[in-house]
Amino acid sequence: MHVHLLYPPELEHLNELNTLLDKDIFITTGEIQPDQPTTILVAGRPTYQDLQLFNDLKILIVPWTGIPPETLAAVKRLPHLKLHNLHHNAISVSEMAITLMLAAAKRVIPFDQYLRGGNWELRYQEQVVPLLAGKRALIVGYGEIGRRIRSILEALDIKVKAIRRTPVPDSGTDIHRPDELRDLLPETDILFLTLPLTSETESLISKYELALLPDPAILINISRGKIVDQEALYLALKEKRLFGAGLDVWYNYPADQESRSNTFPGDFPFHELENLVLSPHRGGLVRETELLRMKALAVLLNAAARDEQIPNSVNLNLGY
Repeated sequence: MHVHLLYPPELEHLNELNTLLDKDIFITTGEIQPDQPTTILVAGRPTYQDLQLFNDLKILIVPWTGIPPETLAAVKRLPHLKLHNLHHNAISVSEMAITLMLAAAKRVIPFDQYLRGGNWELRYQEQVVPLLAGKRALIVGYGEIGRRIRSILEALDIKVKAIRRTPVPDSGTDIHRPDELRDLLPETDILFLTLPLTSETESLISKYELALLPDPAILINISRGKIVDQEALYLALKEKRLFGAGLDVWYNYPADQESRSNTFPGDFPFHELENLVLSPHRGGLVRETELLRMKALAVLLNAAARDEQIPNSVNLNLGY
């Protein structure tokens, strides 16, 4: 079976991948050669023209979790092509979600900043930080990341409910349908967003949904920024209707290398908010990221070579 990686990984990571693959899998990397006899292409943003260069291509694997809209559109034009992705970052992203929750709930950032200036005043003010044990969390988007977050929350004695589009066998009564979101928000102390961005989920959390959360509540978003209405979120934090939030995903990103040092993440001054923890979309970035990616990719490729069911199939209609 011939597999082509459009963007070559570092040699050590490529070697790691080869040690994990079945012997009948042949790997090539780099630019596409016309009429290349490739069964599987591993690429994040191939164009429609790229995909047409392969005569025997059957599967495209996007080497991360989300599917770029342009990639989804290209695959839809090729009905013979199956689309899969990787969930190698589930562990690291769930760790980031819990980190943001703890930092937001315990006000780690302002206490740190005050103390760096020798100021202990926050320590002696009336305490407003919540005890997390016994609180109620709602995870919207109950995939691999959501399930890992749940296991950590339960270890912290936090009660957990989740929302998922498709039922999970033997999951109990705490997995709910998307249309139950507004019913669940009034009993949610900590809201986790771990779902993909689609036409259905964009602005899923508007000023109406934020107003349904009890006072005080915390919002954690490690999925995509546009799932939460930007202005509504800013105002809810500024007016202290939300106790706090932790965001690893945003509304504005640097367009090029030069703008990396001067791009604010939103159209509103989120950086001025003391009750917000800001993180520059790095939940999946850890020292072990590429090794995890290679291990996850090997699972899919070996399954294909063995003619087994390949994990992480993407529903083209849903976009995830």
